[in-house]
Amino acid sequence: MTAEHLPAVDGSSGTSEVAGDPFHARLMKVQMGPSHPATHGTVQFTLTLDGETVVDADVKIGYLHRGFEKMAEVCTYNQVLPYTDRLNYVSPLCNNVGYAMAVEKALGIEVTPRCQWIRMIISELSRISDHLTCLGAGALELGGFTPFLYAIQGREEIWQVCEEVTGARLTHSYTRVGGLRRDLPKGFEGLYAHAKSEVNRLLVDVDKLLTRNRIFYDRMADVGAISIEDALDYGWTGPCLRSTGSDYDVRTHMPYMFYDQVDFDVPVGTTGDNYDRYLCRLEEIRQSFRIVDQCLEMMEPGPVDVDDWTVVLPPKEDVYNSIEGMIAHFKNIMEGVKVPAGEVYSYTEAGNGELGFYLVSDGSGRPWRVKVRPPCFAAMQALRPLVVGGLLADIIPTFDTINMIGGEIDR
Repeated sequence: MTAEHLPAVDGSSGTSEVAGDPFHARLMKVQMGPSHPATHGTVQFTLTLDGETVVDADVKIGYLHRGFEKMAEVCTYNQVLPYTDRLNYVSPLCNNVGYAMAVEKALGIEVTPRCQWIRMIISELSRISDHLTCLGAGALELGGFTPFLYAIQGREEIWQVCEEVTGARLTHSYTRVGGLRRDLPKGFEGLYAHAKSEVNRLLVDVDKLLTRNRIFYDRMADVGAISIEDALDYGWTGPCLRSTGSDYDVRTHMPYMFYDQVDFDVPVGTTGDNYDRYLCRLEEIRQSFRIVDQCLEMMEPGPVDVDDWTVVLPPKEDVYNSIEGMIAHFKNIMEGVKVPAGEVYSYTEAGNGELGFYLVSDGSGRPWRVKVRPPCFAAMQALRPLVVGGLLADIIPTFDTINMIGGEIDR
C-alpha cells in the first residue's frame, strides 16, 4: 500500500486547509490492492482520502485474466463448457446451464423434461453455494470468524452433493449441449436431504450471530446504499438490484425451464444498502431449497439427452458395435455440434443476477464469437458512487455485498 500527498482542494500546492479543517491540510492518495486480502487479489482501488473519508475512488479491474471469450473461438461448443466453470467459479453450475441453453437456442432444440428439472436443481444448489460464500466472506472481513466457519461448512455440504452428481468438486462441466453428462446418482434424494438439514441448521446460527448483532448492523445498515433508479441505470440485477425494492428476477419475469411451475418468493429490500443485500441473500437460500424440493417432487423418470446423434454423443454400445454410432461419435468429437449460422442471446438468473451469453455462429462446429454479460460487471460500475463520501473501512462491506467474482468480470 502506497500513499502520496495531493495539492489542497482549492488547487494550490501549499498547505491551505481542506474544507476549513486545520487538522487535514492535504488530501492523500492511497493504493488499496490488488495485493490486499479485502480486494481478493483481483481489484485495485486508487483512493483519494480526506482523513478516513473517501473523496474519490478509481476502481480498476482486470488483474485476473481468463481470456474466456477468445478461447471459446478455437473450441467446439462442448469444449467451451470447462471454461464456463471458471467464470463465476463459486456457482459454476449456473454458468454450465446458461451456456448450454444459449447453444440449444441457436440450434432450435428443446431438451427433455427430466434434463430441465435436473438443471433447475443444480442451478439452485449452485445459487446456495454462492450465497453462503458471500455471507461467510462478508462476515469474516468484518471480524466475524465464527459465522464464516458456519457458512463455509454449509457450502461444504452443498459441494459434497454436487461432487456426487458431477464427479468434480468445484469445476463441474456437468451439462452438455442437448443434455447432461449423466443422470442424478442413486440415493441423490438422501444426500440432498442431509445437506439441506445441515445447511438450515448452520443458517440458523449464522442468522443469530449476524442479523441482530449490533456491531454487524452498524457496519452494514445505511452503508453502500443506492436507489432503485440508480441501480437500474447501472444495469444491476440479482440480489443487489432486489435489495433496492425491485422484484426483477429472470426466473419470474422471463421464466425458463419449469420455473413457472414451482412456487417460491422473490425477497426484496427497501433501502438498497449492504444490510438489505445481506438479508436478500439469506432469504434466497431458503427459497432455493423450496425450489429444489418441488423439483424432486414433480420430476419424473426419463432420458436426460435429446435423441439426436448430431447433437449428443451416441451410447457407447452403439459406438463400439455400429458404423453409424462410430461415425457420429467421431464427427461430434472432431468437428463439434454444427450450429446454424446466426446469432442468439440467452440469459438466466445466476447467483449474482442476470447471466447472458451472446453467441454468433458461422455454421461450423466452433462459435465465431462468444460474448458474456456477467452480472458482476454491471454491479462494479456503481462501486465508486457507493463508497465516495463514506469511510475507508466501509469499502470492505460494500465490496463484499456486491460479491464481485474476478473470473467473470475480467474483460
